[in-house]
Amino acid sequence: MDQQRGRPVLLEFWDFCRPNSIRTLPYLRAWHARYADRGLRVIGVHSAGFPPSEDPAAVTAAVERLGIEYPVVVDVDHQIWQEYENLGWPARYLWNREGFLHEFHYGEGAYAETERAIQELLGVDQATVDPVRPEDAPGAVLVRQSDDIAGPYSGPYAAGGVWGVFDGRGVATVNGADLAVPAPGAHELIRHERHTEGVIDLSVSPGLDVLAICFTPGLADLTD
Repeated sequence: MDQQRGRPVLLEFWDFCRPNSIRTLPYLRAWHARYADRGLRVIGVHSAGFPPSEDPAAVTAAVERLGIEYPVVVDVDHQIWQEYENLGWPARYLWNREGFLHEFHYGEGAYAETERAIQELLGVDQATVDPVRPEDAPGAVLVRQSDDIAGPYSGPYAAGGVWGVFDGRGVATVNGADLAVPAPGAHELIRHERHTEGVIDLSVSPGLDVLAICFTPGLADLTD
């Protein structure tokens, strides 16, 4: 970080096995594309939360697969995580040109707020990135989703989306439909337009392990 003095730095802790981390990546990629030439340095700190993401080679493959063009540090043994006393994935820290913390945010959301803080440090005034999903829009009303469950799991849930965390490669059959899983990590299994009560019936081919089933929030139905 002492080599970054003189420019703002946006640092994000993430894990390619965490759905919440995968869902924030479009914004990190967009901010890098928009503001790198204006002085912003975006840095990803990959701290593993599941066994498949502990392998540096798997992190390198995930960075390429996910189209990440900004630098990514592989946080072996969570050394950087512990220095920050970090609380979870994802976590964003925005530092100013002098190396002082300007803003931080845990979890998904607050994308417009983060981008406006970036613009403030760069002296930029322009429209922020459009929301990637309806539930990302400022003022969106969300419903608390089901808690994550250690996999494998089939059964009821209430959420806006369902993700699987997988180790290995193969095919996941979700409610009768086959989904290719080409690499370890978090993969979206079901997406709803809004918060939905549903049932997942999941099976996997040999060589593919289900480490967890995770749920993401959905929009509230305000017509009720």
